[in-house]
Amino acid sequence: MRIPKAMSLNHVRPWRNIYRRKSRQIMVGNVPVGGDAPIAVQTMTNTLTTDAAATIAQVQAAAEAGADLVRVSVPDEASAKALKEIVRESPVPIVADIHFHYKRGIEAAEAGAACLRINPGNIGDEKRVAEVIKAARDHNCSIRIGVNAGSLEKHLLEKYGEPCPDAMVESGLDHIKILQDHDFHEFKISVKASDVFMSAAAYQALAEATDAPIHLGITEAGGLVSGTIKSAIGLGQLLWMGIGDTIRVSLSADPVEEVKVGYEILKSLGLRHRGVNIISCPSCARQGFDVIKTVETLEKRLEHIKTPMSLSIIGCVVNGPGEALMTDVGFTGGGAGSGMVYLAGKASHKMTNDQMVDHIVEEVEKKAAELDATNKDAAE
Repeated sequence: MRIPKAMSLNHVRPWRNIYRRKSRQIMVGNVPVGGDAPIAVQTMTNTLTTDAAATIAQVQAAAEAGADLVRVSVPDEASAKALKEIVRESPVPIVADIHFHYKRGIEAAEAGAACLRINPGNIGDEKRVAEVIKAARDHNCSIRIGVNAGSLEKHLLEKYGEPCPDAMVESGLDHIKILQDHDFHEFKISVKASDVFMSAAAYQALAEATDAPIHLGITEAGGLVSGTIKSAIGLGQLLWMGIGDTIRVSLSADPVEEVKVGYEILKSLGLRHRGVNIISCPSCARQGFDVIKTVETLEKRLEHIKTPMSLSIIGCVVNGPGEALMTDVGFTGGGAGSGMVYLAGKASHKMTNDQMVDHIVEEVEKKAAELDATNKDAAE
């Protein structure tokens, strides 16, 4: 795999450098994917697509949470008709999820979808794929080749005996060839499995075999807690290796939670920053205030902040001052019902525990406004 340069060279801390795989860049609506574009965060609606109002509301909530792309299932003709209104009202590009029937792909392209997700294992023969390609080209759509271990082509299962990384990559490359043979190059690709090991191995092999943008996901990962852990392990290691241009965290949960988890994974690796990154201790008998309750409250109170910044909430002075040195705003528990507020890494003033939450929100909002103004001046 070629690794031309680090995404963001850090000469002070070179051990934090991540070397992103060099991929082609395509456009999904107005969102660049691949190349040096930011890694896009995607989720998927779980409403009935025919209920356009409910689906639009879910798309808008996901976009507000930070989703760059939202996928919508198009299982039937009625859903394809509803898609037109959904696309019109969506603040972000819509990816149409197509399975089994190639005509849904054509209808989705006509309805304004920015991307068509097609599954090699069930979309049909090359003739049908060619018709989907024509519709995508005619309506300025990109395509995602979405290979899934649970729905591989019959001949590949017979060849390999079971779903495996080699079978998944072969499926994806076969479909890439079809698109390229029809002179269509606006595509990205994924090779998902619910098994973390299989997914990781397949994605690593795929990254060596193509320069197409790669969409990462651990499919059917599970509920909010278990799915988050599986996704963090699977996607985290691949992103650390520089693989991945878009991600989707698949959870049996509200799509907004998928977006939040996706951003937290990217934030933890320094690949994307959005909102307040709260660094907090697990709390113990030394805590000078209720850390867990405070963090839960602050997470909700600070959801409106989109500016990338850091906040440390530490219960005592063992690690509190040290963590505060590295954050924009910090609070460390002390004694007698009060603690120390840190600004830009330096001890600033004391604050009582009962007024601490409101005060921290004010300080974070103030700092966010300063950072926004600085960034605006720099841009101008």
